[in-house]
Amino acid sequence: MKRNTLLLLTVLTCCNLVVNAQFGMLKSLTGGGKAGKKSGNFKSVWESEFDNKASRLALSNADGSIIIGTDDNSATVLNTEGKQVWSGDYKKLTTNKTNNSEFQYVIRGDKSGYLFLFDARSMGTDRVAVLDLTSGKELWNSEAYQDLLDKKEQEADIETVKYINELDAFLIAQRGGISMVEAQTGKQLWTTKTFKGSVGKYIYDKKTNQIVMLNYKPTFWSGLFSAFKNQIVKINALNGQIIWDTEFRGTIDKKLITREPLLDLTVKGDKLFLWLDGLQAFDLNTGKKLWEVAYENDTEQAKKSILGIGGRGSKGVYGALAEPLFTNDAVYLAMFANSSKSKYIEKHDLNTGKLIWTSEKITGAYCLPHMYLTGDKIMVQVGGKVEVQEISTRRGANGMITTYKIFNDYVNQKNGLLALNESSGQTAWRSDKFDKRITDMVIHENKTVFAGDGDEFFAYDIASGQQKFAVKHNDAKVGKATDVIDFGDDVVVISEKGLASYKKADGTRNYATAKLSEIDYYYLVGDNYFLRSQNGSKNTIYGINMTNGEVKGSVTSKGKGGSPRYGDGIDITDDGEYIFAFNGKKVEKIKVNN
Repeated sequence: MKRNTLLLLTVLTCCNLVVNAQFGMLKSLTGGGKAGKKSGNFKSVWESEFDNKASRLALSNADGSIIIGTDDNSATVLNTEGKQVWSGDYKKLTTNKTNNSEFQYVIRGDKSGYLFLFDARSMGTDRVAVLDLTSGKELWNSEAYQDLLDKKEQEADIETVKYINELDAFLIAQRGGISMVEAQTGKQLWTTKTFKGSVGKYIYDKKTNQIVMLNYKPTFWSGLFSAFKNQIVKINALNGQIIWDTEFRGTIDKKLITREPLLDLTVKGDKLFLWLDGLQAFDLNTGKKLWEVAYENDTEQAKKSILGIGGRGSKGVYGALAEPLFTNDAVYLAMFANSSKSKYIEKHDLNTGKLIWTSEKITGAYCLPHMYLTGDKIMVQVGGKVEVQEISTRRGANGMITTYKIFNDYVNQKNGLLALNESSGQTAWRSDKFDKRITDMVIHENKTVFAGDGDEFFAYDIASGQQKFAVKHNDAKVGKATDVIDFGDDVVVISEKGLASYKKADGTRNYATAKLSEIDYYYLVGDNYFLRSQNGSKNTIYGINMTNGEVKGSVTSKGKGGSPRYGDGIDITDDGEYIFAFNGKKVEKIKVNN
């Protein structure tokens, strides 16, 4: 049975596209959507159908003016009114007869975008074709780029192609080097053999038209690929000239589903900082390594296989340790103390890396996900939610079904708030009045910090650590608290079965919503807030008015496709005003605000 393929969606802004290639017959603007149906309290704008079955990819572009559904061999695109713009088989749409597309990569923009097709074949004849989403026209195709995919493992991500939004171009990595290719024409702008491997992270400087980029070794390239080395390069984006080339230390891991490399690049003044197995500092002008602090970043606390009745899978846990906190002259690091669960905070001079102070050990802490500088205090969150990415496969009526889930979870540990004196690292105060969980922090005017545990909601004076109030959140009857949102004069507490709002001044409850079902995530999209519930094969999105707790409506989808961010069958426009629900050939457009 054919393996399910993970579809990675890159949300980027594209320039207007120029069509300059031949194309097959496209269907004219036909059909339309039916209006008037209600979806919860949301209003359904229309319901329409793809000409093909959207079994591989289904999503909208940023503003919902393009809606695409694809299978292995064809694509259909609808417009903002649900009318068909074009539909066709890849074999007819492409001049190199790209047919069975094992991987389809969408770059979506405000008004247009690209559909990048990969047809993995034998004997060095892999085919690539790029279509304009607006028209379905082939922009270009090539057989010059081979071994871009792992042909044995089609659940792998596209490790060898990176879209550079600022330049409207693709960086394509091959064993011999990397090439910059114009996205609209396929013209190779330059190639270099100095940089080898896939692009793990890049920073583009518009003023100088230069790119700093870091590589990693694609998992499917042979261990005999001896020319590979860990590299950071600074390169002239116009002609590919290498300005400097330096090596970095460490091994890059990636998230299980989204395949994001677990690292970060940050520019501060004339310095470049790499967060990977510690913190490494480089001179941005020369690439010279200035200093480093080696420690285990703990960005991936656990990655393991999971087994169930009639199924199998794997799970990764991420975000358990706070990223470096930079100021103008210092950087604060959350670090492992030893092989035990103890951790601590260090302050280092930004220019030299010299250790300024070390806090006392923070005992019993599995995770320290956040820390903030507020006034003369470093506020550290001890405990809290981590991100879980889980892939599970089970047997269904028609064969094996693979499910991808991204959600938050909590670790059983000692939870609390810790305030450190910024100048010395000494503990100013610590509160452990939190049960088996703690929410993130909301800091108000550098004076008050708010956080909740499962059953209570607290406020503390940052300077003294004095508790200003404690509210019994379980009285709101919306389940245990999971997160907090800073909302003007109020703090909104997201909970397992709804949410409640409290005044920052005294903790008075403004409202509590009706009970919802198993809330596991929230989103702020544009000016709109959404809650998500994943229960079995169902994925439900609720629209919430944070001012009064009103549930605007809900959408439940059992379909596939959509954005991995929102779960199976759901996509949301970037302004949060419209939801798209996908189910096979059907797609529904739903208005959030009536």
